[in-house]
Amino acid sequence: MIDKSLIDAITSYSTNMSHAVAFVLGAGEHEKRAELIDFLKQVASATDKIVFDESKSDDSLPSPISFSVQSLADDNARDTGIIFSGIPGGHEFTSLILAILQAGGHTLKLDEGIQSIIKRIGQPLNFQTYISLSCHNCPEVVQALNQFALLNDNISNEMIDGGLFQEQVDANNIQGVPAVFLNGKPFANGKIDTAKLIEKLQDQYPDLLSAPSEDSAGLEQQDVTIIGAGPAGVAAAIYTARKGLKVTMVADRIGGQVKDTQDIENLISVPLTTGSHLSNDFEKHLSEYEITTKQHVTVKEISETEDENYRIHLNTGEAFTTRSIILATGAKWRKLGVPGEEENIGQGVAYCPHCDGPFFKGKDVSVIGGGNSGIEAALDLAGIVKHVTVFEFADSLKADQVLINKAKSKDNIDIITSAATQEIKATDGKVSAIVYQDRVTGETNTLDLSAVFVQIGLVPNTEFVKGFIDVNRFGEIEIDERCRTDRKGIFACGDVTTVPFKQINIAMGEGSKAALSAFEYLVMQ
Repeated sequence: MIDKSLIDAITSYSTNMSHAVAFVLGAGEHEKRAELIDFLKQVASATDKIVFDESKSDDSLPSPISFSVQSLADDNARDTGIIFSGIPGGHEFTSLILAILQAGGHTLKLDEGIQSIIKRIGQPLNFQTYISLSCHNCPEVVQALNQFALLNDNISNEMIDGGLFQEQVDANNIQGVPAVFLNGKPFANGKIDTAKLIEKLQDQYPDLLSAPSEDSAGLEQQDVTIIGAGPAGVAAAIYTARKGLKVTMVADRIGGQVKDTQDIENLISVPLTTGSHLSNDFEKHLSEYEITTKQHVTVKEISETEDENYRIHLNTGEAFTTRSIILATGAKWRKLGVPGEEENIGQGVAYCPHCDGPFFKGKDVSVIGGGNSGIEAALDLAGIVKHVTVFEFADSLKADQVLINKAKSKDNIDIITSAATQEIKATDGKVSAIVYQDRVTGETNTLDLSAVFVQIGLVPNTEFVKGFIDVNRFGEIEIDERCRTDRKGIFACGDVTTVPFKQINIAMGEGSKAALSAFEYLVMQ
């Protein structure tokens, strides 16, 4: 049964729909079909704007437990290209609700530049997105591709619950989610946001990106442009907006890396929150100010203008000018860089234990990294898998002692320090062992296992500015005590900079400082 509060929420949300939608069920028999029918009946009972007739079926749908979402604008049924194969509960319930609302005429949450790109696609793009109902990263991918389908009749997206379609999972060697296939071939795997999906499409279809033109983003010249929307970027945006400046924020997503964090216990004055909740709070706070937000968009290049300002070139092909810039692009997961890592991403090499851990229930796995993220990953996995081995390169763990104590109290967690990962081996397309060297004895050892979860820190997101501003040998942006870079009018803050101790509290403070420095720079011009 669906909780009554969720039914009430659907009833409330449906007031934003301009027309009805219909669920159309696939034909055939399946042991889960009755459960799916009951699920759809409950959802449809929330409002007369959702139509479901269980006696009608469509034999063109992939399975007896697949259903499509049709738009009933002007009483004409139109296929939206959105298909759910399985029962979209868990984290995917939100994907279903958004699909209903958006197919019913509610505004899409995609930047206009992205919408323009998607509408230009002239060839068939049939996406299949394999998910786990416990994966908190999967809905973002499903929801983005569903919106693509709504924008263009050439595009479809099928959400597939891997737990109910194990034969397909095995046939495609899927060991990590989300796993996206395009026209029957692997397209994307693991945590990926809308901006990265667009970039991957542009790689395959270069004609989707038109040449940038001056002010093509529909923006007048901005006082400050903040690139990035993690804790540092959000703080910078709010502080500059409060000064009455014209502010634009460009970001792939609000929250950045924080959005992938589970429990947060060290945010001062907040004993406990989650990354998802904090990211939502960021978005609410931003909405209190006149800040132009271009979300799901990335910056491809920054160039100088003749009047000593800057032009921001976006991956949508748009461009606009700005008097100053605050770089707050944060960081991404650091990779091991050993043989077998890249080749086996999604086949046993993973970076998100929350998403991919359930695929290895009852199996032996390893975590590379003995910092907080590594030990937290080991603790999470210990409740799912048979055994976890933590490998740490240094001679001692770097995690907080409270986490170390918890890990050492678990019977199914072993910790090996002074261990240098040499190679990740695979058999029949799946991870089967890890090779590591004991840095004390020099001995090389092999440990049989089914997965390697890499948790060795972060790499700053500075690729698009290297050669334009100074970065150190780690790729971090060099700044002074006022967050100034080596270029006039460009500031930087947070994890992307040389400031030590990458923490939420510190990033927020640095973002505030960068904003005040930018304001000071602008009033002195």
